[in-house]
Amino acid sequence: MQPKRIALLVRDAALDKKAEDPVILDIRKLTSIANYFVIVHGNSDRHVRAIALHVMDALKTKKVPLWHEEGLETPHWILLDYGSVIVHVFYRKTREFYGLERLWGDAPRL
Repeated sequence: MQPKRIALLVRDAALDKKAEDPVILDIRKLTSIANYFVIVHGNSDRHVRAIALHVMDALKTKKVPLWHEEGLETPHWILLDYGSVIVHVFYRKTREFYGLERLWGDAPRL
C-alpha cells in the first residue's frame, strides 16, 4: 500500500475515536526516516490509548505491518512505526510541549 494511503487511513481511524487536530506532515524531502508523520492528540490517557489501539486494529485489518510501537504502557506519547508512516498519538499537553509541528515546520501538510 502506498505511504500516502496509509497516512490517510491512520488519520481516518484516529478520527473514528475522536482524535483532535490531525496533521499529516510530508517529510520525504527533509529526512529518510519516513515519508509521513501523522500527529493527533487525545484528552486523557484512556483516550490516547484508545486512539492508538484503534489505529493499530484498522491498519491490521488492511494488512499493513506495524514495525514498532512505543508508549502504550504510559500513554502520553504513543509512537506507531509503519515504516514509511510514523504515527504520533499525544496527550494534549505533551503535544503542546514537544511541538513536533514546529520542529518539522518546513514539512508540507496534506
